[in-house]
Amino acid sequence: MTQSVVVQVGQCGNQVGCRFWDLALREHAHINKKGLYDEALGSFFRNVDSRDCDGGASVVGGRIQHLKARAVLVDMEEGVVNEILQGPLREMFDSTQLLTDVSGSGNNWAVGHMTYGSAYREQIVDKLRKASEHCDCLQCFFLIHSLGGEDDVITSPYNSVLAMRELTEHADCVLPVENQSLVDIVNKIKRMSHDGKPGSVIKSESTVISGQGGLSGAEKPFDAMNNIVANLLLNITSSARFEGSLNMDLNEIAMNLVPFPRLHYLVPSLTPLYTLAVNVPTRRLDQMFSDAFGKDHQLIRAEPKHSLYLACALMVRGNVQVSDLRRNIERLKPSLPFVSWNQEGWKTGLCSVPPVGHSHSLLALANNTCVKPTFMELRERFTKLYRKKAHLHHYLQVEGMEQSLFSEAISSLSSLIEEYHQLDATRGRFMPDAPRLSIAV
Repeated sequence: MTQSVVVQVGQCGNQVGCRFWDLALREHAHINKKGLYDEALGSFFRNVDSRDCDGGASVVGGRIQHLKARAVLVDMEEGVVNEILQGPLREMFDSTQLLTDVSGSGNNWAVGHMTYGSAYREQIVDKLRKASEHCDCLQCFFLIHSLGGEDDVITSPYNSVLAMRELTEHADCVLPVENQSLVDIVNKIKRMSHDGKPGSVIKSESTVISGQGGLSGAEKPFDAMNNIVANLLLNITSSARFEGSLNMDLNEIAMNLVPFPRLHYLVPSLTPLYTLAVNVPTRRLDQMFSDAFGKDHQLIRAEPKHSLYLACALMVRGNVQVSDLRRNIERLKPSLPFVSWNQEGWKTGLCSVPPVGHSHSLLALANNTCVKPTFMELRERFTKLYRKKAHLHHYLQVEGMEQSLFSEAISSLSSLIEEYHQLDATRGRFMPDAPRLSIAV
C-alpha cells in the first residue's frame, strides 16, 4: 500500500480537510471491526505509540494506539485550525503538522503568496519533509484550498487568475469544484426531503450532507457543501486504501487523463449523490453510470456532452464487475464525443469496498473542453476590474508584487483557453484510425 499527504491551506482547505478526516475515520471504523492498524488505515494515518518518545509509527497489524493524520495544516488566520484543535479531531494532529499566523491574508493573493509565502516557505517545506519521511511509499500530495478567497469578495477574479497560473504551471491534476454547484446539490437534497414522498427524509448519518453522528461535533453552515468535496476525496483515494479487482493507482489518473501538460483540469461527478443523503430508493447500477454523466451530479457547472472529451476515468466502488463497466461504457460511448485520436480514452478502477450505507458508488473524472466557458467567464470578470485598475493598489503595495505578474497571469489563462479552443475546433472532423491488431487477453 502507498501513502498520501494532505495539505490543507486557508479557511476553506482546513474546513474541507476537517470533514474529510471525520468521514474517513467513519468509513474505516465501519470496516475495521478488530481495531487493528492495517494497510488501509496506513494510507492516510500513522499509528503512534504515545510511550515512544520519538513518535515512531507502529507496525501494520498491531493494535491501534493513537492515529495521526498524514497532513499539514496551514492558515495565516488561526481561527479554523484552533477550532479543529479544540474539537473531537484534536488528537489527530500535533504541533509538527501545524503552521499558523494571526492576521490572515485578507483575501489578497499577493499577501498570501509574496508576504507569507516568502516568510514561511522553509517551515512549510520542512513540515512536508517530515510528513513524507513517515511514509514508506509516498504516492502524492493532496492540496486543498480555495481559489478566489474564503468569501465572495470583489477581488476574487484577481486571486483566481493569479492562483490559476500557479496551478496550470505546477500541478499534475486539478479537480475544480464550484460553490454554486455545491449549493445546487445541497438545495436539491433539502427539496427532496420536503417533497412529501414516503421515506424522503435526510439521513442523520449521511456522509454527504450531515455532520451529525461524526466526530466533528455539531453541524456547521458549510458542512453540507464541504462533505460533498470530502466524499470526492474518499472516492478518489478508495483504490489506494482498499483492495479491489481493478485497483487504480493515483498516478495513473495523470498518466491516462492528461495528454497535454497544461490541460489537467478534470471535471468531477459523483453518484449516487442524493440517495446517500436522502431515504429514497437506490438507483439501479446502469442508472448510476448514466447519472455520472448528468449535470445534477457534476461538481462544476459545465456541458461535457456538448464539448469534447480528451479522456475519462471511472472509479467504481462496491459489488461491480468488469463486465458491468464494459457494458455501460459501450452503452454510453455514442453520446459522449471523444477526440478522434483517443476514442478509447477510458481508464477504469474497481474497489471492492463500497461507501458506508450503500452497495456501490461511482466517481467520474472527465478531461473535457467544457471547462473553457468557465475559464472565459473568469477572464471576463478579471478584465472588467483590471481595465479600470480597480483595487490594483491593494496588490501592488505588497513587497515583491509587480503589475507584470497580472499580465503574465491573464496571458497564461488566455493561452489555456486557446488550447481548449483549438481542440474544440477539431470536433466533427472524425478520422478513423487504421485497423488495429486484435489481441486476445
